[in-house]
Amino acid sequence: MTRIQKMTLDYHFKVEQEAGSSTFAFFGFNGTAGVWRISAIKEAGGWDDRTTVEDMDLAVRAGLKGWKFVYVGDVKVKSELPSNLKAYRRQQHRWTCGAANLFRKMGAEILLTKEVSLWWKLYLLYSFFLVRKVVAHVVPFVLYCVVIPFSVLIPEIKIPAWGVVYIPTAITVLYAVRNPSSIHFIPFWILFENVMSFHRTKATFIGLLELGSVNEWVVTEKLGSASNTKPVPQILERPRCRFWDRWTVSELLFAVFLFVCATYNLVYGSDFYFIYIYLQAITFIIVGTGFCGTSNS
Repeated sequence: MTRIQKMTLDYHFKVEQEAGSSTFAFFGFNGTAGVWRISAIKEAGGWDDRTTVEDMDLAVRAGLKGWKFVYVGDVKVKSELPSNLKAYRRQQHRWTCGAANLFRKMGAEILLTKEVSLWWKLYLLYSFFLVRKVVAHVVPFVLYCVVIPFSVLIPEIKIPAWGVVYIPTAITVLYAVRNPSSIHFIPFWILFENVMSFHRTKATFIGLLELGSVNEWVVTEKLGSASNTKPVPQILERPRCRFWDRWTVSELLFAVFLFVCATYNLVYGSDFYFIYIYLQAITFIIVGTGFCGTSNS
């Protein structure tokens, strides 16, 4: 879990934030290890709790006022990752849903503002919001968890090799180059991220359509440094853990669907998609039953 999150966050910092800083002097502030001018916060209108990504909201409004952002990559700050899957899932829901909802709320404002250039607007609307906050979540789930499995059931669906092999391989290699010490985790990272794309896709549409839990705020649970926490008294009797507190039914049902598709392809198909689909189904089961990261009672 730690290595997988590290690879995902490495892309976020080194590509999204550092590249945005060097090309357009803008990136989405993520609420940690940032230094703000008070005048920038005031001119942007201050903090606003209309979404669950108030830090990104402030950054976009400050950018529209002409303030420039600088990413200083050689300054390193320690941070703690969620240590269990439930906390990680809630964190990803908040980030994904909030960003999509902010896109909905600020799209017209970005388009109509006259204080920034047309190229800056295009970068913000297309690259920053549409591609990274919507397409990047929806496309992996639709392609790898829907289209490919359905293609084994419906022979009329033909997926070109560049869509199944070449582009995914190129993306994977780019990730691996940035993380040479974790290259052996790449297959696990791909399978896990496909499962999380299912969760992020739901959060994306909740944000875009402003459905029920769009403003649900759950603080990410973190354990803290072991040296700073009080020793936990030993418990002789293990507390009861109810499976419905740990299991995610939607992911388990999707795993059943993938198992059906993989088995059909194994029996009747002429290709080898079943190898990937079986592995993806097993990953859905592992994540859906909570056997990933530390577990809470």
